[in-house]
Amino acid sequence: MTRTKNDLFLPDEMRLSEFAKALAHPARIAILKMLAEKNSCICGEIVDELPLAQATVSQHLKELKNVGLIKGEIDGPKVCYCLNTDGIAELRGLWANLEQKVTAKICC
Repeated sequence: MTRTKNDLFLPDEMRLSEFAKALAHPARIAILKMLAEKNSCICGEIVDELPLAQATVSQHLKELKNVGLIKGEIDGPKVCYCLNTDGIAELRGLWANLEQKVTAKICC
């Protein structure tokens, strides 16, 4: 019987690895920072502010949305994006838990 990652690792480990994968590109970090700074939904400005093609930006937005860090709402012919506070809170909680466990085990 073949074992999958889901069989080998805890759900919080799997979820944190999904977040890490989504955050593993500087364009995605830039998108999150941009959305946080605007503190509102953004439509076309994301493409205007990044040195990437529209299709590339769309792919990065899709990855962030799939993992739950951003939300996208259809507004006429375009999609407006904003931070997903539930997803950000989940990431913070998982990261804090990992940090606490790792910090407790650090020795000199």
